[in-house]
Amino acid sequence: MKICKRCLVSGRVQGVFYRASTADQARRLKINGHAVNLPDGRVEVLACGEDAKVQELIAWLHQGPPAAEVAAVEVVDAECDPIPWGFSTR
Repeated sequence: MKICKRCLVSGRVQGVFYRASTADQARRLKINGHAVNLPDGRVEVLACGEDAKVQELIAWLHQGPPAAEVAAVEVVDAECDPIPWGFSTR
């Protein structure tokens, strides 16, 4: 079953390759969506794909790349109509 989740990741997650590393993980898992820096220092991740794969990415978001220090990951259901194509880091 395909799902979409919006994740807000806080902590030291900007300037540490968090978005690029998230994109690598998402592409490996065949997840569509995006990872974007927010003005408040958080990173927003939209993840759309097979339920198990999205859950795997969410678990990875709690760790992130080696230089990141993730404080929290807030996850909510997201409407994706249409589902985005690919995974971007705009």
